[in-house]
Amino acid sequence: MIEDNGIVIAFWILSATTIACALMTAAVRELVQAVLFLALTFVGAAGIYICLSADFVAVAQILIYAGAVSVLMTFAVMLTPAADRHNSETIFQAPALVLSGLLLAVIVFVVLDTDWAISDAGAFQTTAASLGEAFLKPYVVPFEVASVLLMVAMIGAIVLTRELEEDDDA
Repeated sequence: MIEDNGIVIAFWILSATTIACALMTAAVRELVQAVLFLALTFVGAAGIYICLSADFVAVAQILIYAGAVSVLMTFAVMLTPAADRHNSETIFQAPALVLSGLLLAVIVFVVLDTDWAISDAGAFQTTAASLGEAFLKPYVVPFEVASVLLMVAMIGAIVLTRELEEDDDA
């Protein structure tokens, strides 16, 4: 168990803030505000990782999600016409609510059914070194596949957002 009360208090404050921002992401009607709340959710998750002594994962969370993904989504929303920026009602709202309720029920069941006894294994000594070694030795193929997938997604986003050049010579 964590002995430092400051870390425990910071964890609970960051958890509450992250959950509130995640709920606001789904609740607000303006897409720009939803993207900003989503960025705050990503930052809150990074803060939780810092409280759990996972510094490398926290930095990756900030760089990849709070930085790149949030900026990409902001540009995507800002490049859409102003009429399409409202989070309007859809036919998927009721099924999404049912699915969310079922997911919440599963999470509550798992939380209540799990034995949360803490083992005496101790904390990790270095997170960045062990992750780097795992990326370069046993998990090199999935790591490279993920990087290629991200590059393909970026190229696809560029292709989809660029304007078609019209041939005026015809």
